[in-house]
Amino acid sequence: MKSFRTISRIIVGLVFIFSGFVKGVDPMGFVFQIQDYFVAFGTPWANNFALFLSISQSALEFVIGISLLFNLWIKGSAWVLLPMMIFYTFLTFFNYIYNLVPECGCFGDAVKMTNFQTFMKNIILMVFVIPVFMNRKKYRGLFHMNGNTLILLAFTGAFTAMSLYSYRHLPIIDFMNWKVGNRINEKAPATAVKFYVTYKNKKTGEKKEFLTPNYPWNDSVWMSQWAFVGQRADDQNKGQALTLRVEDEGGNDMTRSILDNPDLQFILVAYNLSETNIDAFHRILPFAKKAANEGYSFICITNSFGAEMKKFRMDNGTMFDYYSADDVVLKTMVRSNPGLVLIKNGIVLKKWSYFDFPDYESVKKEFAGK
Repeated sequence: MKSFRTISRIIVGLVFIFSGFVKGVDPMGFVFQIQDYFVAFGTPWANNFALFLSISQSALEFVIGISLLFNLWIKGSAWVLLPMMIFYTFLTFFNYIYNLVPECGCFGDAVKMTNFQTFMKNIILMVFVIPVFMNRKKYRGLFHMNGNTLILLAFTGAFTAMSLYSYRHLPIIDFMNWKVGNRINEKAPATAVKFYVTYKNKKTGEKKEFLTPNYPWNDSVWMSQWAFVGQRADDQNKGQALTLRVEDEGGNDMTRSILDNPDLQFILVAYNLSETNIDAFHRILPFAKKAANEGYSFICITNSFGAEMKKFRMDNGTMFDYYSADDVVLKTMVRSNPGLVLIKNGIVLKKWSYFDFPDYESVKKEFAGK
């Protein structure tokens, strides 16, 4: 029994450390997952709390994991662990039954799991969580109470600092397909990929799925009544397709001309123009002008369309071209609104948060001619 008690403590500790870390290292990714739940439960007003919940929840999971793995104040941690796991288990059960969100995001973007797999993972984990809770008084900490507390507080502070750094800049570990060094212009699929988006009526809760771009995205009245829930791709090519589809104002597919550009291609990503950092757009204008003067392509890709895009461009004096793409895909490109991505020949060379926009000369010196 003592051996199983120890094994349970270690297994749960490792799972919670991993779960907390992969979400904490990419706090904006977890923010998007939390916001999906807010939309599903009809509480989009809570989106303003998503960042706080993202960092605090990740830190809590990580510190509980540290507590269990290193045997630090388990008696107190167990009282947080069990209610948390009960909540997660019920939440993932209802998510599996009703498909509230496409995926729960319990392991961030590091490990993708279906809703059923997530629920079963929690059921299995409960087998080890319950013994930890039932035997919480039998664990003997490595240090006295004050020492345990100081160690856990130190881990909490360090973890929170890491998450805030990743939020302000970019994730220190990138789990996305668009991470630096990846090729994102794989060979075009033989069969066209169909993209579907799901919207939910804010009043009735009705959900509708549309084949993109065949939905009233340019109808401001309709868009005010329906909230985006998620998207899926119908890919018959065994995963070889591009997940990004870039369209100009006429609806023409510009993806290949952008991703296959043999020269430096600068992409300013703004997945939501209404919430983007305006000052960052103004700061990037000299950069864009210098790049264009030397013959390099500088564009902006956003989820906005039509009149909103044109108005934003005129209001802020931006002269570069704007294109449209699905915001879910844009959020995987760079965790910043706006963020700058540099590619060449379909390979991601560098990414910057708007807090870290570089000067043009340094970028040209580093990457021109490569």
